[in-house]
Amino acid sequence: MHLQNFRINSIPNIRDYIIIIAGMAVYAVGFVAFILPHEIVIGGMAGFSTLVYFATGGLLPVAVTMYATNILMLACWFKILGKQFVVRTVFGATVVSSIIGAIEGYFTSHPPLVTDPTMSVLMGSVICGLGIGIYYSHKGSGGGTDIVAAIFEKKLNVSMGRTMMIMDVAIVTCSFFLPFDGDMDARIQSRVQTILYGWASIVIYSFVANYIVNADKQTIQFFILSSKWKEIADHIAHECGRGVTSFDGKGVWTGEERTMLVVWCRQYDAEQIYGIIQRIDGNAYIIQSAAKSVYGNGFDTLRTKGNKKLQAKRQ
Repeated sequence: MHLQNFRINSIPNIRDYIIIIAGMAVYAVGFVAFILPHEIVIGGMAGFSTLVYFATGGLLPVAVTMYATNILMLACWFKILGKQFVVRTVFGATVVSSIIGAIEGYFTSHPPLVTDPTMSVLMGSVICGLGIGIYYSHKGSGGGTDIVAAIFEKKLNVSMGRTMMIMDVAIVTCSFFLPFDGDMDARIQSRVQTILYGWASIVIYSFVANYIVNADKQTIQFFILSSKWKEIADHIAHECGRGVTSFDGKGVWTGEERTMLVVWCRQYDAEQIYGIIQRIDGNAYIIQSAAKSVYGNGFDTLRTKGNKKLQAKRQ
């Protein structure tokens, strides 16, 4: 899945772990109940394990392959990935594999809940994206392509998002070579359709997951014009912990000297800032707009390949 600027840098707390488990349960249901019964391969470790499942005629359950492969990769690259990443991923891999293992037997032995494959894949992909977004936004990791992408980023300076997308597309494409009863023309007709479903699924669940992960991280900017600007600025700084910048201006029509405040903050701060302004000056002029990128203290860290190469040379 392609998650832009995805990083997990801190250890989740108990509340995070509960939400991570819930998110992985949502993902497992979306995958097992809506996608797997139609024999469609998606991206990630779930897709790779699906390939193994169908290649072995169902002898190796999806959950078993997922868990065994994750643990093997983590054991091989423990020193490179670091203890924190490994511990977190072992937890995530254990949870998601356990949930999938508990329900896949039922859904693979019964008719699909939604018989139309298009609608089923659409529903499953949206649910999977919802689950991924939930556990990623709370510092969770299910392993799989995350592990390989982390290795590539550390060793080859290739972004995690790009690596994960390439791997997801490759995994889905490999479903063309799964066992098939029929000639080449029939194989092409059947497999191309399932591959397209798989690619569409990647796009859908990546979009949904990205939206959820980045929703609260959206940076916005406020322009505030009020005669009580100093009081508003003090309350925003102390209650929200956000910096405030003031600019002196002059009204063209009135010729009156006025002070305008500029505030950059996250989306989740907006409601509190509106409350402060409403409480102090209900007649204040307010402009809110999205800021595409804000880098610096309290926001995102500026990361470029050029910076990394320069730092490496200096070291």
